[in-house]
Amino acid sequence: MSEESPARSWFAMAAFALGAALLGFAGGWAFHASGAGREATGEVVRDYILANPEILPEAIDRLQQKELLAQIEPIRGALEKPFAGAVLGNPTGTVTLVEFSDYACPYCRMSLPDVRALIAANPDLKVVIRENPILSEDSIDAARMALAAADQGLFGKFHDAMFGHDRPSAATIDAAAREAGLDLARAKADIAAGKYEAELQNNVAMAQSIGLTGTPGWVIGDRAFSGAVGQARLAEAIEAARAPS
Repeated sequence: MSEESPARSWFAMAAFALGAALLGFAGGWAFHASGAGREATGEVVRDYILANPEILPEAIDRLQQKELLAQIEPIRGALEKPFAGAVLGNPTGTVTLVEFSDYACPYCRMSLPDVRALIAANPDLKVVIRENPILSEDSIDAARMALAAADQGLFGKFHDAMFGHDRPSAATIDAAAREAGLDLARAKADIAAGKYEAELQNNVAMAQSIGLTGTPGWVIGDRAFSGAVGQARLAEAIEAARAPS
């Protein structure tokens, strides 16, 4: 038996909840009516949903986005404030795309050209990279070096160099650091001193708090996505975030 995907499971639960809510509303509407009246009201709602099933995905999407926004808003300031230097694109941009990334993640690597294209097409776009090393110990080491690179003003160069190697390892991390021009001795001293541990722990907790359990994870405006969703979908979210509310 195949395991039901989380998305499909969530959809089924949400559909049930929405249907229950609509029927509950109908029940409340007919609270003072006779038993026959309440039954008739429930039948009207049921028949409308069955006749117009296309309203369910739209309603569920709105419900999901509303719940997501409630999770994002309390932490938006912290979410969109980067670790100093860990930014791509325009550091003072007025539209912020947050990416939770792991250097061992093939989908993050796959999304790199999409991010570059979005930056090129949107001069007002600030891309905040939140290091979210959840795949391996080497991921954590690469994330630490990325933050050390940010400290030295070389984050973008290290980010590209690290994804230019197959997978994180002690050798590839050092190679990427050298390619980016880091003072490797200084970076390793900062890492050994535990300078970046709080930031990494905070990023993992932040991703979990808004339901992003994998990488890459994206947050822009009131929308969040997981996976290599593609340039078009991210561009659409950028336009939505830019549009006046």
